[in-house]
Amino acid sequence: MRLNLTPNAISMMNGGDLNLKPLVQVLDIKQLGGAQERYRLLISDSVSTHHAMLGTQLNDLVRNSLVKKGSVIQLVEYICSDVQNRKIIVVLNLVTLESDYDTIGNPKMLADINPQKPFPSGNSVQSAWAGYNNSSGPSRGNNVQNFESPLRASNQGSSMHSFRPAMTSPNSGNNVQTYRSNFSAQNRGNNMQSFQPTVQPPYQPPPIYKNHGAIMKNEAPARIIPIAALNPYQGRWAIKARVTAKGDLRRYNNARGDGKVFSFDLLDSDGGEIRVTCFNAVVDRFHEVIEVGRVYLISKGSLKPAQKNFNHLKNEWEIFLEATSDVDLCPDEDNSIPQQQFAFKPISEIEIVENNTILDVIGIVISVNPSVPILRKNGMETQRRILNLKDASGKSIELTLWGDFCNKEGQQLQEIVDSGVFPVLAVKAAKVSDFSGKSLGTISSTQLVINPDIPEAHGLKDWFDLGGQNSASVSISRDVLPGVSKNEIRKTVSQIKHEGLGRSDKPDWVTVSARITFVKTDTFCYTACPLMIGDRQCNKKVTSSGNSRWQCDRCNQEFDECDYRYLLQVQVQDHTGLTWVTAFQESGEEILGLPAKELYQMKYELQDDTKFSDIMRSRLFQQFLLKLKIKEEMYGDEQRVKITVVKADKVNYSSESRYLLDLITKSPRY
Repeated sequence: MRLNLTPNAISMMNGGDLNLKPLVQVLDIKQLGGAQERYRLLISDSVSTHHAMLGTQLNDLVRNSLVKKGSVIQLVEYICSDVQNRKIIVVLNLVTLESDYDTIGNPKMLADINPQKPFPSGNSVQSAWAGYNNSSGPSRGNNVQNFESPLRASNQGSSMHSFRPAMTSPNSGNNVQTYRSNFSAQNRGNNMQSFQPTVQPPYQPPPIYKNHGAIMKNEAPARIIPIAALNPYQGRWAIKARVTAKGDLRRYNNARGDGKVFSFDLLDSDGGEIRVTCFNAVVDRFHEVIEVGRVYLISKGSLKPAQKNFNHLKNEWEIFLEATSDVDLCPDEDNSIPQQQFAFKPISEIEIVENNTILDVIGIVISVNPSVPILRKNGMETQRRILNLKDASGKSIELTLWGDFCNKEGQQLQEIVDSGVFPVLAVKAAKVSDFSGKSLGTISSTQLVINPDIPEAHGLKDWFDLGGQNSASVSISRDVLPGVSKNEIRKTVSQIKHEGLGRSDKPDWVTVSARITFVKTDTFCYTACPLMIGDRQCNKKVTSSGNSRWQCDRCNQEFDECDYRYLLQVQVQDHTGLTWVTAFQESGEEILGLPAKELYQMKYELQDDTKFSDIMRSRLFQQFLLKLKIKEEMYGDEQRVKITVVKADKVNYSSESRYLLDLITKSPRY
């Protein structure tokens, strides 16, 4: 059997012909290195050869040996991009005619391509493909469904073009295999000398659009595809999915100016998840439209690599909506799409999970603490509530609720537990912390579901009611002593040095009861930038630019008033020794008892040195419970242990007495 490849196919594709649908031969296949599986092909038209990249949605064809060295294929859909001054053909869809065939002709590289020039890097190729999303390239899907093979066998009474392969997904290899088998069976034993590829007929709209009047090629409605099939190489797509989480609206400031952003998570009927992000003007269009739990039809967005530092979903892509994007509410709720999808991890396994991991957990709420106000690092106040979860693994863990979670689900849980009932709580997207043992905390995309109607919840409730309530469980969050605040590890000053605290990869967090013996007064605070970057204050040091104005090099802006923040160098001492610690804004105010701005004005503007000195002396020899962060850092060429005061509380002598008595009773010599 003899096959004739499409003459001059390589030259015509390089010239920009995207409708040729040529027959070419694969002379070589190479898998490229990198995190994502990619294949580079060397294709031939029997005279010339050229490199091509296989779209990742077609990787299964190589894995299943439907495309290999020697295969004769027809390029159904492709683009030709300029990458690092080279033409690269990106194959988006193909049909295999023969999977194994002798080399046809004596092909050579095109004369205008330098074979010694290295193939563009994966990042460059990725960037070129990503840019194709917004181009006017061929419509995906419709061309594939309407594709009619140009092959005709001269010794057959009927043409083969009535076969329409449905190459619409990476799993369409079976269709390719069937097409190849039929082709081979019809021509087995016959003389194929007259076999010639014919010119592909011009594109015709699928029957569903007939009699609707003339339409542009890209005006046909985009096909609804699974989230898992999304990739940057598709020109037109639509997904139907349910919103499972919606993030808060955040504002930011950078070198390009102010802006705002919000994100929401989607789940479809196939279990695929993806995050959608909107910026600035797009926020105004969709922020009020998006509701958690509703189903939407979304199209005309662009796909970019997911930022895994902020996106915990198991998807390598993230959708960015644009001014031309469509988000349409589906009036009829689709019961095939679940309300939420969980991947629960037993509490006992969380003990070995890395810090900052995002995971799902389900447990029985056995205790709920009251909500308390907490001052955040950016100076804003928020709420914190701690509860305990227990499951059948024999372990329990602390879950910290932050912000609105305290007043919504947190208050509801407290009322349920106070009534004597222990509810089941399913937590979607909790963040692991190793601050004290292992604990969990909520983030903006966390979802809390009380007594969910799912098999895992029913099984856990049955276990608890049938004896699990009375079974012992070990907390993987650090235990505390009576009279001591949560997560407190007591040390003496001498133990910090003798035990080598702070010299491991992670910082040590301890509490020391000590007295203030000296405070440096020459550099007790600094002038700071008051501008907000997102939900946090910049706080970088600013300099005077004259005319009573201040300049921030980070924000590249000037302003009339700056902020004043503590940077205290304090010497503390207990009965075992003394050491130097650093106290920043909040802990500095707790030690000195008044804002840094007031002290700054007293010393440098009012120049009231007497009053300033009296305030500093009044703080000496006062006893505090100092919560310390101890971490070794590099100063020039020298490693030094830095001790930072995280919180400074005046000693409550009643609680302190209970703590000391408990130590005495637990002493081996008692």
